[in-house]
Amino acid sequence: MEVVIVQDATAGGELIAETIAALLRRKRDALLGVATGSTPLPIYQALTGLVKSGAVDASGARIAQLDEYVGLPQGHPESYRSVVLREVVAPLGLSEESFLGPDGTAEDVAAACEAYDRALAEAGGVDLQLLGIGTDGHIGFNEPCSSLASRTRIKTLTRQTREDNARFFDSIDDVPHHVITQGIGTILEARHLILLATGEGKAEAVAQTVEGPVAALVPASALQLHPHATVVVDEAAASKLKLADYFRDTYAAKPDWQGL
Repeated sequence: MEVVIVQDATAGGELIAETIAALLRRKRDALLGVATGSTPLPIYQALTGLVKSGAVDASGARIAQLDEYVGLPQGHPESYRSVVLREVVAPLGLSEESFLGPDGTAEDVAAACEAYDRALAEAGGVDLQLLGIGTDGHIGFNEPCSSLASRTRIKTLTRQTREDNARFFDSIDDVPHHVITQGIGTILEARHLILLATGEGKAEAVAQTVEGPVAALVPASALQLHPHATVVVDEAAASKLKLADYFRDTYAAKPDWQGL
């Protein structure tokens, strides 16, 4: 696992955006798996800047969704489809035809989950998947004790996760109780995984993910099983890493970040 320690969230976003740009230069129609929330916003802002400056052509890129609320009507501003269209697809100048996502309004949610797994495979698989991490080590909505072999499925949100997400709604009562999420097994099929974590609140989860045992109790620890996983953290999120100095020495000297 590559662990890259950066100064702050802006630096992390710029680094990851350059990595995505390098991928798009190699593979114009790359399928990019995107995450929602505040953490990845610096990535999307930096990538949009590269596109607008002409540094990279993203017109052929395809976008895949990591998760979706169950039951929010189509077009709801806080559905993850709406968020991705607003924060990623539109700024990059892409069309909605470039977008893949699960149907959170389906009557048969289990069938919708299976259909999304098939759609990802039929699209050639995700080339680069962006991930955030919860304070409890969850990725996507794979909460602690999720199966490390799990596929895209419906999950019940914990009270803590609903409280964390309540800031996007009028009240916690408006936060859905269920989501569709790519499973850990589905996530691990992406060719390159990049996890961005910032802030001291993520430090313990990062340490358990990188240096702890692979365990269902810390779903993100499954990244240790992936042949190409990169963890980008700011100094605060790296504060509990025992090998922080080793990671600084190993990856700060890397001459070409596009090799990530």
